Amino acid sequence: MYVEENTGDACKQEYLVSSTPSPVHAWRTQNPWAYMTTYIIITPARDEEDYLERTILSVLQQSILPIQWILVDDGSRDRTGEIMDHYAQLYPWITVCHRNDRGFRNSAGGEIDAFYDGYSRIACSDWNFVIKLDGDLSFSPDYFAKCFAEFANDPRLGIGGGGIYHELKGGITLEKSPMFHVRGATKIYRRECWDDLGGLMRAPGWDTVDELKANMLGWTTRSFPDFRLLHHRYTGAAAGAWKNAIKDGRANYIAGYHPLFMLVKCAARSIKYPCLVGSAGLMRGFLSGYWERVPQVQDRGLIRYTRNQQLRRLLLLDTIWK
Repeated sequence: MYVEENTGDACKQEYLVSSTPSPVHAWRTQNPWAYMTTYIIITPARDEEDYLERTILSVLQQSILPIQWILVDDGSRDRTGEIMDHYAQLYPWITVCHRNDRGFRNSAGGEIDAFYDGYSRIACSDWNFVIKLDGDLSFSPDYFAKCFAEFANDPRLGIGGGGIYHELKGGITLEKSPMFHVRGATKIYRRECWDDLGGLMRAPGWDTVDELKANMLGWTTRSFPDFRLLHHRYTGAAAGAWKNAIKDGRANYIAGYHPLFMLVKCAARSIKYPCLVGSAGLMRGFLSGYWERVPQVQDRGLIRYTRNQQLRRLLLLDTIWK
């Protein structure tokens, strides 16, 4: 792990890491599917030097290792790219992709552009899962193994991922969301579902549109709240609460959310921290999509499906919004 040790006026920097991965857990002998599971991780990261090594060490300790891990330095101005290069020299299955600095953090699809730069560098076509993983997470050595067990038990599970937790007020708190929604920080796509989706939308809301489309196509999507990932940077922290709420509202507009559903959602948000700021930001982001004529999802059937599911939720009928 990369550490900085204060020694007077100087700052000593060194890496503390073993080049030997953790031992394979004994349970693999009782689960033959584990030997046939091949997966690729793609991690876009920008200015994550404070957290990236926690993610790297978490992956290195996994009981089932990926066949390739593509780390994408999205124009970082700190030591993110240097840390990536260091570990790529130690592990031949780690690939690094450096992107030019665009000068700002692009919330309107920049993350997915970086993801696809990494995707274009996949060296092996024989994989079962592709994973989009953020560079500010840490998790247990059996995290991916437990997730893959869920996929093995449910052949129609197309997208899954663990629960995102934050350290708040001295405790660990789950970032709540509907069960069908898997946070964009940790997306595991089954190969067949990925092919059916035809790719990810390069715009805010991509991490909801993919799940809505998967459900419309007959797949299921599900988060696993018992499988914890500790998110060291609170969701939206890079942009701030107000800008993040506007971004979420805009994403909901692009995904084709029903206006009535959004009205209820904003009302519910008004009593949650940061209270009126979050609610007003959501509504502003949503409505601005109309008056700025922002393009929505280019799939009218998907928008109809989404709005039908949301109206069913408001009517307390069976729906993916639970």
